[in-house]
Amino acid sequence: MDYIPAKHLLHRNKSTEWFGTDHTMNLYRGCCHGCLYCDSRSSCYQNPDFDRVTAKADALRILRDDLARKAKPAFITMGSMSDPYNPFERELQLTRHALELIDAYQCGVAVATKSGLIARDIDLYQSIQEHSPVICKLTVTTTDDVLAAKLEPHAPPPSQRLEALEQLSRAGVFAGVLLMPVLPFVEDFRENVLSVVDCAARAGAKFVYAAFGVTMRDGQRDYFLSGLDRAFPEQGLGERYRKRYGTRYYCPSPQTRELWELFSRRCLELGVLYEMRHIISAATRSYKDRQLSFFD
Repeated sequence: MDYIPAKHLLHRNKSTEWFGTDHTMNLYRGCCHGCLYCDSRSSCYQNPDFDRVTAKADALRILRDDLARKAKPAFITMGSMSDPYNPFERELQLTRHALELIDAYQCGVAVATKSGLIARDIDLYQSIQEHSPVICKLTVTTTDDVLAAKLEPHAPPPSQRLEALEQLSRAGVFAGVLLMPVLPFVEDFRENVLSVVDCAARAGAKFVYAAFGVTMRDGQRDYFLSGLDRAFPEQGLGERYRKRYGTRYYCPSPQTRELWELFSRRCLELGVLYEMRHIISAATRSYKDRQLSFFD
C-alpha cells in the first residue's frame, strides 16, 4: 500500500441534500472495483491512476485533529470517491478506526459501499447510532451476480452485499440500497428493478434510493463506453449510447417514467422509503433535540 499526503480529512459539503450529511471524508484514494460506470474516474477529479488504491498518510491523526476542531459534531459521508471497504481495509482497518473516532467525538456517519465487509463494523454502527444518525448504503443495481460481474468486475457480488444488508438490518442499524446507476439498455427493465426492490425489502432495507440513468463526462465516458462494448460485444451498446446521448452529462433511461411509477409503487407496497426527504427524516428524527450542526 502506498500512502499520499493529506492536510485534512473532513471537508464541508456545499449542501446537505445528499442524505443529510454536512461533511465528506475519504480515507483512501482510487478504487479497485473496476466498475465501468464510475463517475469518480472523471478527469475533473485529477486521478489518472484511479484503479490503484492508495491511503491517506497519517489519516487517523489528521481525522482526530479535524474532529477536535469542530464546534459541533459533524454528520460525515464516507465512500463518495472511493469505497471505504476496499480489499485493503480488511488488514489496514482505517475505516474501522475512523468509525471509532467518529463515535468518540459523538458524530454521525453515512457510508456507501459495495462490500459485505461493512458488516464487520456492526458494533461500531450500533454504538454511533446511540447518539447520532447512521445511514449504511449498499449499492445494488442488479441482483444478477453474472450481470454484475460484467459491470463491476472486481467488486463483491450483489448477493454478498444483500447478505450484509440483512446483517445490518437485523442488528438494528439504519441501512438500505442505492439502486444507481441503472444503466440504459442494460439494467432498465422492470424485472431487474423489481428484483432489487424485493430483495432489499426481504433483507430488511429501510430504503431504496434509485436513479434511472447514468452519468458520463470527460475521462470516464470513453472508459465506460468501451467497457460496455467489451462486456456485451454483440449489442453495440457503445454506439447506441453515442447516438442517443452524445456528450451529455446525465443520460436518463428512455424508460424512466415507467420505471419510476413501477418502482415507487412497489416501495409503497413493501413499506420501503424511496424519497430522499423521507429517508433523511427517518434516519435523523431521533436526534433533532441535540441541535447538531447537520440540523441547523
